[in-house]
This record gives sequence, C-alpha cells and structure tokens, in this order.
Amino acid sequence: MKRIGLLSDTHGFLDPKIKSYFSEVDEIWHAGDIGSIEVLDELKAFKTTRAVWGNIDNKEIRQETDEFLRFKIEDVSILMTHIGGKPEKYSKPTFEEIEKNGAPTLFVCGHSHITLVKMDQRHKMLWMNPGASGYKGFHKMKTILRFNISKDRIHDLELIELGKRA
Repeated sequence: MKRIGLLSDTHGFLDPKIKSYFSEVDEIWHAGDIGSIEVLDELKAFKTTRAVWGNIDNKEIRQETDEFLRFKIEDVSILMTHIGGKPEKYSKPTFEEIEKNGAPTLFVCGHSHITLVKMDQRHKMLWMNPGASGYKGFHKMKTILRFNISKDRIHDLELIELGKRA
C-alpha cells in the first residue's frame, strides 16, 4: 500500500499545515502552478515528490518537472498534468495525450482551483483535482487530498480543508 498526498496551485506558498497532514504519506504529488523553486525543493526535502509544471511556473521549475507525467503505483497507472480540462471535456493537449498513449486508471490535474473527484465513464478512469492550496486565485477554501493505493484500488480518499484563502 502507498499513501499519497495530492496538492496543486500553491502559487509560491506552502501552507505549514500541509506537512502535518502529509506526515504519514509515502509520496506527495503536485499538480502544477508550484510558483517557486523553493516550494518544490521544500516538498522534495520532506517526502518523495512527483510534480508537473503549470502555466505560471518559470523556466527553473519547468527544468525540474514535465508537462505530463505518467507513472505506475502498485497496479494503478497515473497520468498527471496541470491543465486537464474537465471530466469528459479535456483540454486539447490532454485529450491528445490520452488518445495517443491510452487512458490511465487515475488522471490528476490542477488549474481550476476547484476540488473535484469524478469517474470518467468513457475512459474508465478516476479524475482528481485537489483544488488549490495557495492564497492566489478565486477559491474560498485551501484544499488538498489524501488517499491510498493498494494493488489496483484507490481508497480512503480524504478531502482536507486547510482554511480560508483570505
């Protein structure tokens, strides 16, 4: 079993509460708009971290991350990117990636600042967006997700509210 902490849209601010909520996870996944290399470095120093770059991320962050990241945990295939669109209505680059390389078991994205977990019936994949955990944006509540992966199961999903954005 692997325990995963998922966040996105930090925009240069890593809420100190994140480390306490992610203290027991095996990996942290950041779905883009990291905002500063210091945030990425702090996450990597804390836990194994996988990250993709977002539309606000500079050249330094883009050298450390990819636009699309495909990997496997246990028997679950994962595709992560920042701008993914919505379930069943994907951004053009995401749609092309899925068409070219196949749908994963779990698709992760950020960008919208809206927390949403939904099953995409067409592609038979679970779609996750952890919302935003930074202060910049229109979201009212800073959020992260925490869940487990065991063999081919994604389970014990938790939505964690870190507090109001303002």
